[in-house]
Amino acid sequence: MAQHDYIIANQTASTARTDINNVLQAIATNNSGTDVPTDTFPNQWFYDTNDQLLKIRNNTTTTYLNVGYIHQTNGFEVLDDTQVVSTSGTPTGGIIGDQAEGTWTTGTGTTESLISPAKLKAAIVAQPTVTIVRGPTSTATTALTHVANHGQSSRPDFVWGEVIITVAQHGYAVGDCIKIGNIYERDEDDRHLTVWGNATQMGLSTNLAATYMFVANRSTSADQLLTGQSIRICGVWYD
Repeated sequence: MAQHDYIIANQTASTARTDINNVLQAIATNNSGTDVPTDTFPNQWFYDTNDQLLKIRNNTTTTYLNVGYIHQTNGFEVLDDTQVVSTSGTPTGGIIGDQAEGTWTTGTGTTESLISPAKLKAAIVAQPTVTIVRGPTSTATTALTHVANHGQSSRPDFVWGEVIITVAQHGYAVGDCIKIGNIYERDEDDRHLTVWGNATQMGLSTNLAATYMFVANRSTSADQLLTGQSIRICGVWYD
């Protein structure tokens, strides 16, 4: 630990040698000590042995800026809330460090930062509960109006329909699930499929009773009619 005023005065040779050695020790130890050096200069290093912080003087010599923590076993450690910037000083990667736990659990923060896997898990767990209800299946050939009670006492936030393959065909195996959005009706008339949900039910309706459902063959992409399938309506609730 050594500090110096960095001035070598006119003096005897032996005293000058001691003065020079003291200057070199101050440089070698980053002006370390328990107090800020009496004589400061722009961009001067200072290692504070009280708090183990490596600091650097700003350009105007008005204050010392914290650079990092020097752990006496682990070595250099990055300080919390360190800004990641480009070589021109422009922020690029957010902040290295922690944020308030409430910021993670509520999902309100937009500042990029590093977090532990445990906090990431806690943030995910704390998010709203997702309830998924898959209604009963019903065999459908041509008549395709299907309604099921969901028992959730509120309208689903999202609803969709599924076709469960019951006869292997067109590259699809028994048990394969195809979303209604990937299936369509075809005839000379204008036909529509509508999946809907309210506070008590989920359903699928068509504008005509005789409905034919087509899919693309998984191997050839050919347009082909489904001949064996079950319909199921599903809903999602976010609590």
